[in-house]
Amino acid sequence: MTANEFRVEIPQAELDELRRRLETARWPNQLAGVEWSYGVELGRLRELAEYWRTSYNWRRFEDRINAIPQYTTEIDGQRLHFLHLSNPGKPVLLLLHGWPGSGADYLSVIEQLAADFAFVVPSLPGFGLSGPTATTGWGAERIAQACITLMENLGYDRHGVHGYDWGARIGPVIARSAPDRVLGLHLDSYLAFPQEDEELTEAEQKILSGLDRWESERSGYAAIQGTRPQTLAYALDDSPIGQLAWFLEWYDDYGHRVGAISNDLILDAVTLTWFTGTAGSSGRIYREAAASWGAEIEYCPVPTGLAVFPNDSTVRRLAEREFNVVHYTEISEGGHFGALEVPHLVAADLKSFFTS
Repeated sequence: MTANEFRVEIPQAELDELRRRLETARWPNQLAGVEWSYGVELGRLRELAEYWRTSYNWRRFEDRINAIPQYTTEIDGQRLHFLHLSNPGKPVLLLLHGWPGSGADYLSVIEQLAADFAFVVPSLPGFGLSGPTATTGWGAERIAQACITLMENLGYDRHGVHGYDWGARIGPVIARSAPDRVLGLHLDSYLAFPQEDEELTEAEQKILSGLDRWESERSGYAAIQGTRPQTLAYALDDSPIGQLAWFLEWYDDYGHRVGAISNDLILDAVTLTWFTGTAGSSGRIYREAAASWGAEIEYCPVPTGLAVFPNDSTVRRLAEREFNVVHYTEISEGGHFGALEVPHLVAADLKSFFTS
């Protein structure tokens, strides 16, 4: 495998152009009293956009990510960027992010566990520093195979896998496809669906009640990205304000947990996506993977750990139909973006699972 060393170094002219676009943004009106019920609240967005324009320090992020060795390679015709922190004699963990993130989501986790593990952290094809995908077909299965190839090319015969969001869908495909190579599978925000007309306990019904809310209130982004991602891409890739609003729905939990993730971490993710021009291409994963939704799931014998955060829709009994669950942790803080919100708790659970 040919892997080229890589550093993030955005020219100052691109930073200046971003600032110019923020200064000349056109703002829509907002109806009185609706707050977050119609979408991202105008006051919150303007406040964060002004911080982005006047105070946010992109060079701080560059210094932080560049402190970890980075590389780019080509697998299956697609550029793939990855962080690679080697640590001879220590367990190797493959960390997989979700939408709308990148491998940089795990910087704090890596920093806390650098003495105990080696890490390979790819930016998924179509996301961030891997750049836009060049062909169709980059769903969970193809991405999983690219990750298997990456680990083989790096010479890792056995490794752990962790993922959240899309990473929690891609990770199991890796484990099922190459179970002899995966020493353990660790997931958070994993959802296993009940069978039709299955009787659920009251506690299980409460856990899964969030699915009704997702379908009625929160699924619009997935419906658009799963059907017409190209149309959306024109707006996201041309407007930093539009991109910030589209991502902020998730980072601020639809207005229910504003500030749970710091402004700097939100803007690290948004700015990285802006400079790499991948807001549209990252959303394509919903279209590419649509065919696999609802497919029959093969049981995975690899030892599996589940980390469950508040408001996750993870029912252990249902997950045990799909996985060999040997580790289950209910975490009292954080949410969907655990590695950004409570990295110390994610790091502690990874260490507990992979060293047991």
